[in-house]
Amino acid sequence: MIRFLFVFMSALVLMACSERDQSLTGSTVKSDGKPWQGAKNDFVARGWTPGDKESWEKQIHTRGQNQNEYVRMN
Repeated sequence: MIRFLFVFMSALVLMACSERDQSLTGSTVKSDGKPWQGAKNDFVARGWTPGDKESWEKQIHTRGQNQNEYVRMN
């Protein structure tokens, strides 16, 4: 009887300490726009026009080259 009570109390304590499942609490997914549409504010990179795919690709290429150590040091 004491063993059953101990197991029951242990299970009760473990259930009380567990976290509720939050995956089904609602959908926070929104449909994304095109990456080159950009932010709807003034905080954009110089040389890039929001909505222009070609200038966005050029800006991404430039940012990638600026992170390349071989290009930066030479």
